Amino acid sequence: MNQFNETHDTTLRSFVESANDGITDFPIQNLPFAVFRRADSGEVFRGCVAIGDQVLDLAMLARTSVLTGDAVEACEAAAEPTLNRLMAMGQPAWSALRLALSRALRTGSPHESVVRTCLISQRDVEYAVPAHIGDYTDFYTSVYHATNIGRLFRPDNPLLPNYKWVPIGYHGRASSVAVSGQTFPRPVGQILPPGASEPVLAPSKRMDYELELGIFIGQGNALGSRVTIARAESHVFGVCLLNDWSARDLQAWEYQPLGPFLSKSFATTISPWIVTLEALAPYRSAWTRNAHDPQPLPYLDSPENRELGAFDIQLEVLIETSVMREQAQPPQRLCLTSYRHAYWTLAQLVTHHTVNGCNLQPGDLLGTGTLSGPTATEAGALIELTAGGKQPVALTSGESRTFLEDGDAVILRAHCEKPGAIRIGFGQSSGRISPAVAL
Repeated sequence: MNQFNETHDTTLRSFVESANDGITDFPIQNLPFAVFRRADSGEVFRGCVAIGDQVLDLAMLARTSVLTGDAVEACEAAAEPTLNRLMAMGQPAWSALRLALSRALRTGSPHESVVRTCLISQRDVEYAVPAHIGDYTDFYTSVYHATNIGRLFRPDNPLLPNYKWVPIGYHGRASSVAVSGQTFPRPVGQILPPGASEPVLAPSKRMDYELELGIFIGQGNALGSRVTIARAESHVFGVCLLNDWSARDLQAWEYQPLGPFLSKSFATTISPWIVTLEALAPYRSAWTRNAHDPQPLPYLDSPENRELGAFDIQLEVLIETSVMREQAQPPQRLCLTSYRHAYWTLAQLVTHHTVNGCNLQPGDLLGTGTLSGPTATEAGALIELTAGGKQPVALTSGESRTFLEDGDAVILRAHCEKPGAIRIGFGQSSGRISPAVAL
């Protein structure tokens, strides 16, 4: 488990004034990584960290003499068009770079004048997917979401017996993962209309979002080896926001016997920023398992995981319809919940993924699955909020939704805050649905 160090000091301030306002997602205690270039410039993408309303260009910084020691090679790796080489370097390199960047950006830094030349306003940049994602696996870690969905499809047996024993997951489609700002056409696929005996090919009528976190793998493991739960977090580079868009009518027809396929593979939207586990250290919490539930098998259990394996990350979903945009209305919140409610921790996901000898690689992406909480207002998908489309959600624009319509944008946000710690955030993941391409 990551330990506290000087980068978590709540008294630290940056010479970038916007990092010190108490409401920014990106104070000096955060320093999340992304890949960027100046908007519409045609420049090569390269790595950066966020500080207030600025990005620190790591390619420019690498050409200066500001950094020393292990941070130099780590910064050079972070300056590449993807973060894969930095991810592969492992936790000591990530920590060394983060410490060096923290020192360089602090008020009173002797390198302030040089570092200022490497800053660019976030208003002037665009982002790319931060790593080459070789493989993408989506899990199912919220027992509340699994139970709510199960009630819709299997009222008499909502939660299958293996759920409380094994982290459930499926292999997704890495090629359709895109960064925030993604616009995609409504997917087309086979649908079995109510009461029909044969399916039809048609655009989905039951488009949904799924509120998730994405877990980026850092150092991988060799084929045939296993990552123990004691080492699992050392293989995690960081966490981002993830929207696993879902076509529920396609899903209902195709999911048996092998699970999701075309209902999920058309688009997955992630935030550009990866928040490191080190930055999240102040927001760890105990992970508990109900005494009446099966306890994890030994390979998925440890005292450290129980003591500090959960993270209290506040998660939010908002919707912005075409009408809201036309009337300059703000997006409307649909959900507010926390990652601390997850049934399985990220360490357990990594450990279980490799227990059969599967080799993870730097840049691989794991989705947590929809992160619904225990109350109705904490449902992380419309299919839950609307009871399968039976109870429309009223919107402030005078509209209502059972499922998403063309032109709707969904925005995911997240932050961490607690007494005695500085608030940090994840930026946002936003995506919009356009009309289906004509058949």
